[in-house]
Amino acid sequence: MPRREAVLDVYILILGAILLLSPWVMALARGPARADAWVSGAVIVMLSAGAILTEWEEWIVLACGAWLVASPWLLGFVHTTAMRVDVGIGLLVMYLAALELWLIHYEPANGPKL
Repeated sequence: MPRREAVLDVYILILGAILLLSPWVMALARGPARADAWVSGAVIVMLSAGAILTEWEEWIVLACGAWLVASPWLLGFVHTTAMRVDVGIGLLVMYLAALELWLIHYEPANGPKL
């Protein structure tokens, strides 16, 4: 039975698919930016598909989001369209993964348990 937080994995899966398709949709020409979008998008799609049923993938998805935010500076494609795509999707992936981890581990002291 899927967890109640699994809907967030679906959103992350969609973001990964957008990232995977972004080199074609946005005509990214730089080699490192294109390769980073393909690899990161594929990893996020695979991990989020697995994370629908388990938790440990969320930590790796969170790390992938952090990589997307840092990769323009580390791979040298700052001030490009690819940078904006990577940083934007990376921040959204990080937010959703962190939110899901928080929902998994946070139980309100006096609230109802779902």
